[in-house]
Amino acid sequence: MSMMDKAQGLAAEMSRLRREIHKYPELAFQEVRTAALVADTLREIGGIDIRTQVGKTGVVGDLGLGDGPTIGIRADMDALPLPESTGLAFASQTPGNMHACGHDAHTAILLGVAHLLKQEFASGQLKGRVRFLFQPAEELGGDGVSGAPLMMKDGALDGVDHVIALHVSSRTPVGQIGMVRGPNSAAADGFFGVVTATGGHGAYPHLGGDPIAIAASVVQALNAIVSRKLDPMYPAVCSLGVIRGGAAFNVIPAEVELAGTLRSFNPEIREQLFVEVEKAFGLAKAMGGDYRLELQRGYPAGYNDPTVSQWLDDVASDFVGSQNVDRQTVGMAGEDFAYMQHTVPGAMFNLGAAVGDMNRPHHTPVFDIDERAMPIGAAILAETVRRYLRNA
Repeated sequence: MSMMDKAQGLAAEMSRLRREIHKYPELAFQEVRTAALVADTLREIGGIDIRTQVGKTGVVGDLGLGDGPTIGIRADMDALPLPESTGLAFASQTPGNMHACGHDAHTAILLGVAHLLKQEFASGQLKGRVRFLFQPAEELGGDGVSGAPLMMKDGALDGVDHVIALHVSSRTPVGQIGMVRGPNSAAADGFFGVVTATGGHGAYPHLGGDPIAIAASVVQALNAIVSRKLDPMYPAVCSLGVIRGGAAFNVIPAEVELAGTLRSFNPEIREQLFVEVEKAFGLAKAMGGDYRLELQRGYPAGYNDPTVSQWLDDVASDFVGSQNVDRQTVGMAGEDFAYMQHTVPGAMFNLGAAVGDMNRPHHTPVFDIDERAMPIGAAILAETVRRYLRNA
């Protein structure tokens, strides 16, 4: 029986686990119920050494013997602070929280992989170990700290030679895979600024400084960074998400808040973005005002190791056909799996999981996936590990 057939045999169990997790979404570093479900399921599978409270609320499971290489598989567990409006029978029972990015599916898929690999190790043909990494707080926790670096600080990657992962895509049909080599997620940074001036009465603008007018020039400068300051051969994004100022129609306020996100792949471009944002806010002083600015570093850019990518590509091609593997499309989303990729060679692929209308975007109240994708993801991960350890 092929790994895909075995994974299809676990489809109902993975669906059950995903729906249980989906009903009770937990935000970053609050994944207590989810972590308990993960640990209990690993115990039921048996033969897995389990550590809990890794990186606060993470779970690590080791399967196999120590006389060979170790490959890690990571799944994130946290939800988002969004109200759910899908109307699903298993919709969120926690008001204001929702699994709107597929981490419930990632967790259920990895538990399915644990079932599959337990069977493979029982055959005695695999050498080495697999480490299951159930990670909290991919969506950032308190103080801008996410789960991957905290798990690593607690030793989650100690002794791991390679690491793999997947992410569901609600915009890609079931049966299709995205597998790029090289940069696969963007560095995700932020800026939080305040443009200040004296403000005053709206009827007498000449008697004071107007931070709204000044901020308008800063906004123009920010929007020109990518098109006029950066080498066009390197992708980058500078997007404003917040413009906030004033409370009365006839009062010129004393300050205007501006905040946004910066995305890049190239480390030099990343640094240049910080410099150019500072220069853009510097216009405030030239126009008679002032500013305060905080530049916040987020996730680094992710990098799919070519060798590990090829392993996943080969398996995916065998299971869904090479024509269904997209090796080109990459976006500017951030992903804290990048921290792991910077520590050991690793790769992540996108798993097509769109429902019929393909109109369930990530990070929205209507997000959903087609659960038929889950066995495909589990089979690709498990078979990649099987081949890796069988040939060790």
